Amino acid sequence: MSYDPPRGGTPGRGPRPERRGRPPSDAERTQRIGPVGGDTEATVYVDAFSGDLAPARPASPRPAPQRPVPPRAGPRRPPEPPTEVIPRVAAATEDESVDDDGVSPAASDESPPPPPPDGPVRKTIRAFGELLITAGLVVLLFVVYEVYVTDLISAGKQEDATTALDQQWDSNTVEADPQRQAQYDLISGQAFAKMYIPVFGVDYKFSIVEGTTDPDLQIGPGHYVGTALPGQPGNFAVAGHRVGKGAPFNDLDLLSSCDAIVVETQTQWFVYRMLPTSKEAAGWAEGKGRSARCAGVTPLQGDYSRTVGQEIVTPHQGEVINTVPHVDGDPAGDKLPLMTLTTCHPRFSDKQRLIVHAVFVKGYDKKPGFIPDELKEQ
Repeated sequence: MSYDPPRGGTPGRGPRPERRGRPPSDAERTQRIGPVGGDTEATVYVDAFSGDLAPARPASPRPAPQRPVPPRAGPRRPPEPPTEVIPRVAAATEDESVDDDGVSPAASDESPPPPPPDGPVRKTIRAFGELLITAGLVVLLFVVYEVYVTDLISAGKQEDATTALDQQWDSNTVEADPQRQAQYDLISGQAFAKMYIPVFGVDYKFSIVEGTTDPDLQIGPGHYVGTALPGQPGNFAVAGHRVGKGAPFNDLDLLSSCDAIVVETQTQWFVYRMLPTSKEAAGWAEGKGRSARCAGVTPLQGDYSRTVGQEIVTPHQGEVINTVPHVDGDPAGDKLPLMTLTTCHPRFSDKQRLIVHAVFVKGYDKKPGFIPDELKEQ
């Protein structure tokens, strides 16, 4: 049911004014409303100028869509190269693992052939290889023991021998007397003197023990029994190891002519100097012999003509420690006071012997606080 108001206006309000302007178009008369609730599609037509629905508030018209304005074109960007897509590699499972030959065990139906049985040849080779490995380890352990362990053992024995010698000297005071022959209490394996070689450093000092047996030389340098004693005419001969067991003569080959070897006893200092070598003997007087350090050192003559500063001999040539080296027996005439040092040659071998001969040049009486100048040589 519709209500048609009388023309001319609403009752009580006077006549309605007429609308001016153009009549509304069909598009303005109609507004599409989407489906609401359960409606599938509904279109409601609203007459914007209809007077039948005057109490209803007219709906404001939706603005018409505007055509988008394209942005102003700028400089064109060069096309980017296509991105290379790296396919994902799935982690291989235990069944999909690949062996060294690039063949997957799962893809191969054949299992590896069993190892051949150990035959007599294979067993022999294996046993021989194990024997070589064992022998190599034994040799390595032996070298370590001989070079390092025995050094530690000998160092302890040398320290004990030196301590005992110092105590003996302190408890038995003897006044120095040039006219008195020095007396030595020689007991095998016990120290009776000390030896210094200044060119080997200020810390080079060894106590000399009596005897040259293996137990004696494990303590330190050993005096050949029966040879002369320090400062006496004859040949004061001393042996020492070159490798291991303290190695007191490890650098004996580095000695040069006129280098000092100082021996200390309870009452005296004895200074020996190495003799000229066979190559130096010819021009000694015009060469090194003119040095102040070489005073009293000359090439030996006569029975001593074969005695030179350094030589290498075989182990059976024991005549190098004779009273007159290389001369058998006891030749007539005065004997020179010599000192002979012997050691193995080359290092780590006992096929030969390295021999150093020195001659006594000077002696000092021991006094409290006195140190020979020769000990300061470098």
